[in-house]
This record gives sequence, C-alpha cells and structure tokens, in this order.
Amino acid sequence: MTNVVEQQEFLIKKYNVPAPRYTSYPTVPFWDKEVPQARQWMEVVKKTFAESNATKGISLYIHLPFCEELCTYCGCNTRITKNHRVEEGYIQAILAEWNLYLRQFNEKPIIRELHLGGGTPTFFKPQNLRKLLEGIYEGAILHPDKEFSFEGHPNNTTADHLQTLFDLGFRRVSYGIQDFDPKVQLTINRIQPIENVKRATEDARRIGYESVNFDLIYGLPYQTPESVGETIEKVAELMPDRIAFYSYAHVPWVKPGQRSYSDKDLPDNTEKRALYELGLAKLKVFGYTGIGMDHFALPHDALCKAYQSKVLHRNFMGYTTCQTDLLLGLGSSSISDAKYGYMQNLKKVETYTEAVRSGELAILKGHLLTPSDLIIRGAILALACNGELALDESLTKLLPRKAFNELEEMQQEKLLYLRNGTLTVTELGKAFVRNVCMVFDVKLKQSEPEQQQVFSKAI
Repeated sequence: MTNVVEQQEFLIKKYNVPAPRYTSYPTVPFWDKEVPQARQWMEVVKKTFAESNATKGISLYIHLPFCEELCTYCGCNTRITKNHRVEEGYIQAILAEWNLYLRQFNEKPIIRELHLGGGTPTFFKPQNLRKLLEGIYEGAILHPDKEFSFEGHPNNTTADHLQTLFDLGFRRVSYGIQDFDPKVQLTINRIQPIENVKRATEDARRIGYESVNFDLIYGLPYQTPESVGETIEKVAELMPDRIAFYSYAHVPWVKPGQRSYSDKDLPDNTEKRALYELGLAKLKVFGYTGIGMDHFALPHDALCKAYQSKVLHRNFMGYTTCQTDLLLGLGSSSISDAKYGYMQNLKKVETYTEAVRSGELAILKGHLLTPSDLIIRGAILALACNGELALDESLTKLLPRKAFNELEEMQQEKLLYLRNGTLTVTELGKAFVRNVCMVFDVKLKQSEPEQQQVFSKAI
C-alpha cells in the first residue's frame, strides 16, 4: 500500500505542472503573432463551409457575458452589471455579426449545434432570448438532429426561460453548481441553495429536456473530502444525465477576483488529487461513466454513447456529439474554429459592439493552421476524446526525439502503453491525459519558460 501511495505522490509531483486544456491546437497563447486580416479569415470560413455545410452542418456558440454578480473562482470573460437594458443592444450586435457571415455564404447554413454560454445566458429575459434566436434562425436551416443547449444559473433560471428555449429547439441545459458547502459558496461568491438547483432541474425535466448537466469543481478554497463527498451525494439525489468535474484553475494573475483568497486556503497538490479520486469513486458507484477529461455521463446519455462509439468530438465548447468542421463564435470574446483556422473576437463588450455594428469583424487574434498543425491537432483530439492514438509516420516525423523518451517514461509509469504503433492511455493515465497531450504539443515545447504562467496546473 505504501508503494502505491508513494507512486501516486511521485506522479502528482512530476505531472502537476501548468498545462493547456486542449480545446484547440495550437492553444491560444501560441497562435500567430500577426493577426489574420478579415479577408483571410472569411476565406477560411467559406472554404470550410463549402466543404461541410451540406453534409455536417455548422455549430454556433453565442457568448452572453453579463452576470449580476462576480463569482470569484470564474475564469470566463464576463461583464458584471444589474442593468438589464444592455440586453437589447447586445442582441442587435450579435445579429449584426451573424449577418456578416450570412452574406459570405452561397446557401443557407444548416445549424447542427448551438450553445448559449456566458456569463449567464439566463441573465437575459426569456422574450429577449427568443428575439435573439429567432433572428439567428431566420437566415438558416435547423438540422433535424440538432443539439441545442444553454448554460443556466439555478438561482435565476425560471420555468419561463426553460419553456421558451425548449420551444425554440433546446433539449439540454447545464447548471453551474461547483459545490454545495456553505463556506465554499460564500468564499467564491456563488451562493445557491440546493432547493434552487432541485427546482431548476425538476422544471427542466417536467418540460421535456433530455439531458441536464451539472458543473462541479474540485480544488476550490476550503474544500475537504467531507464537503466534496457531501456535494456529490446531494448531486446524486438529482442524478443529472451529465457531470463535468473540473479541476479548479487558480490563475489570479489573469483573474483578479481570485485574489479574494490565497494559496493557503486551497488544497495542496496531494489533497486536491485526493478530492478528485474521491469524486471519481463516488461517481462510478452512482453509475456514471468517465468520458475524456473531466466529464462523466449516465449510460443512456448521448455523450456516453458517442464516447463508447469513438465518435466524440472536442472544440471550444468542450466535448460534443457533433462532428462539425465549422464552429462560429458570436459575441464578445467568442472563439471560432473553421478547421483551417481560428479567430477570437474582441473581449470588451463596447469595442466588439462598435465593430460589428459598423459592418466589420471584431477580430482580436487568430491563427491559420499549417499542414503540420492539422496533423498534431488530430493527434491531440484523438487522445483527448478517445485516449487512443495511431502513431503513423506523418505524425512521428514532426516530433522531437525527446517526445519518444517522454512516452517511454510514461509507459514505464503505467500511464499508457505502446503496442503495434498505437498509443493507449491506461485507467491510471486518464487523470494525466493533459500531460500526454503535451508530449505532442510542439508549439508548447518550443516556448519560453515564462509562457508556462499562462496555464493552470494539470491536476
């Protein structure tokens, strides 16, 4: 037993280093320093659209950044305000941006996947969400097998929100729970009684939503094995169809709100790992299947079925069952993925709004993928989605000698095994998938040491 504990401590110490979450490759800090011009970006979008719209459809991510209060743990791009008059102008801006894309297409886009993220999408009044979505739908065709979802705050997601979005085609809702412990909630300024979560969940199921997701976080200030265990026990009473069990990303140099508590209030590396192991064990007992990095689902859920069928996909929205090649991000700070390139919008609401309403794309940064980038991206996606990768020559010739040494070390540590030209992540290695992906991240390996400050810890 001692040897097992010592091995765990060794692995945590070795691999708990800053690491990307790999919703893209290259990751955002390693995109081209020269920002692509609007013309270049639109050419990439049109190429991807022409190749895939008719067969796969497209995905849309709409970022609604407004929140009435700041949750101090949050790493998202948000705008804190209680002024709901901002809703109308922001909706007009999103529709203006959407029309910039529609003018580039020679046929109506087929929307296969749509997600409302934030911020707090349920900050918006139901009638304004209807106005936004009907404006989007007007210029498009809705795929018969569409996957529409939104993020809701349990405190302000009303039955009217749920019914309005259900009527507009939404069948999945995600609630940010994080933790039910009162001390943890107070520290991170995310106070939401379990009664509110229960009401929002039961309302969704009564209306007809097919999948309810809960976001949980381990590694938050003042969390203990007891508090995390009790949180998961309470979650299990409601049995959400999906659970995202994220590692808390402590990046106070990026998110000043996290400075309201200090490192001494957080679990140390070993304690944080123990919280994950505890959560993992409990979720398995309750019948959840582990999926990729940080995600779990019940056997009937589409995400679980996609994982088991090895057709899981990953993009800037996280794990998805849709294999679209074109993801358009609308709204401030949204990121688009057009297979051959990425683009992120301006983050500040005012500058984003000013740009799109004057007929211009609100480009903050972007990256045009090289043939090598495409190969490595495919490898990292395969690892993140399936835990398995064919080491063919097109990939291996791009890797430095050091990468093979690292893979051999990981095999000796039983994190993966290499057999007949295939890499497979082991059960033990699933907690270290981000580290395995890093072996193939040529851009990261070439970076300066100070770039490591950009990312949160892997474990």
